Amino acid sequence: QVQLVESGGGLVQPGGSLRLSCAASRFTLDDYAIGWFRQAPGKEREGVSCISGNNGHTYYADSVKGRFTISRDNAKNTVTLQMNSLKPEDTAVYYCAAERRRYYCSVYGPNYDYWGQGTQVTVSS
Repeated sequence: QVQLVESGGGLVQPGGSLRLSCAASRFTLDDYAIGWFRQAPGKEREGVSCISGNNGHTYYADSVKGRFTISRDNAKNTVTLQMNSLKPEDTAVYYCAAERRRYYCSVYGPNYDYWGQGTQVTVSS
């Protein structure tokens, strides 16, 4: 069964950093765009960032641009979201998802085929 597993969440103070990882099992990520989404309590799911399967296209939501960096290592079958200068409003459950798309990505959730279980990120002093 295809699986995506997120890791790296936790509690961090404002201004701190976290590194989220999304690991795929039972399929290879090369042909898949990977997106990171988040959902805070009482709020709608938000698309945060994505990266195309060939590593040629990335997208960042305005709310995280300049602070978050998405990258992928297809040899390790993982995608990483480096989050710097974290703010309390970044607090949410973060999910990675995979869409079979090689040359482009978007953060339109219904396009995505596979989803991870999520990892909690809490930014608080």
